[in-house]
Amino acid sequence: MNLTKEEQAVLDGEQGEGKRKAMEILVALGKIYGAERLLPIKNAQIAGVSYHNLGDAGMEFLETLAEEGAKVEVPAMLNPAGMDLIEWKKLGIPEDFAKKQKRIVDAYVKMGVKPTCTCTPYLVGFRPEYGQHVAWSESSAVTYANSVIGARTNREGGPSALAAAIIGKTPYYGLHLKKNREPTILIQVRTDLERPSDFGALGYAIGTQYPNEVPYIIGISTVNESDLKSLSASIVTYGGAPLYHIENITPEARRKIHPLPKEKGIVEEEEIREAYEAINDEMEEVEFVCIGCPHCSLEEIKKIAKLLDGKSVKRETWIATSRKVKAQADRRGYTKVIEKAGVKFACDTCMAVAPLKGRFKSMMSNSAKASYYARGNNNMKTRFGSIEECIKTACGG
Repeated sequence: MNLTKEEQAVLDGEQGEGKRKAMEILVALGKIYGAERLLPIKNAQIAGVSYHNLGDAGMEFLETLAEEGAKVEVPAMLNPAGMDLIEWKKLGIPEDFAKKQKRIVDAYVKMGVKPTCTCTPYLVGFRPEYGQHVAWSESSAVTYANSVIGARTNREGGPSALAAAIIGKTPYYGLHLKKNREPTILIQVRTDLERPSDFGALGYAIGTQYPNEVPYIIGISTVNESDLKSLSASIVTYGGAPLYHIENITPEARRKIHPLPKEKGIVEEEEIREAYEAINDEMEEVEFVCIGCPHCSLEEIKKIAKLLDGKSVKRETWIATSRKVKAQADRRGYTKVIEKAGVKFACDTCMAVAPLKGRFKSMMSNSAKASYYARGNNNMKTRFGSIEECIKTACGG
């Protein structure tokens, strides 16, 4: 890699051991992927927050980095932690887990990272502009940023995103380059997609049938934010690249800056049905219902409140969302309705990173991504459906 004099000085340790380690990570990453240089970034979103995933070794690495004086050079925020940082007891989180989780968050805060703890930074005022280069690491957020916003980011690992935040730069390779953002397959959708979970099923179909391809999707006329959030989460989870284009909808498709691919594929009603069947397991009953992977938006919480008004849940039910969105729901009265029904809010965390293994044998969610991690990480049987179906099940239906 071609480093400037200032960058080489950082690598030589002239600005402290913490920054040296961060630069070392970026240079190693750049050499692996053939980057010629480092590229300035506007902000960073950092995964590797949950103690459930990091363990003691990860916690100690972060504390050492903070003690060595590492500080972020650009705005940076955190991915979900392993627990609600305030109401963790209500969610059944063990005290020893909570202590170590707080140590991890404290280490990040010491380095100047905002403890927002959400996988939907674009919903809480942390939204890059079209064409801006960032270093994000949570897969659904990366895919949303690239596809829906038109920002430029690779799917960073937690350490590389943190290193990029500390240096304020990232290696110039991958999806930062225009040529790598070109669609590689044209996908025609020949069925109606009526709800966000259908878009989750579409992501499963594309990701599993055309792994690592960048699809240019035609046949979709209208979408909302929840649809795109669901598609972004599932397509990358099930094997796709963290980027897609939708004709006349996503920014790079609207600008017509890429040539259309010659290779073609089709997704019909049968593929959507098969996606639901593949994600759903046979089970006697659902023990746990969790909505919000990626984190719920205010509009989704509004819908949940309307569905729960005057009802009560019969199963353990969580709504995962950011603390900022929860505060907005508080002010509008949605929280009162939802909690009166017996539902618990899980801010700062989600079902994919919380220590749930062994607590529940089965889970229903509106998220294809959550189903993947519940099955793979927590050994749960899964049921996947719409928010309406989740609430019906939660209430004993």
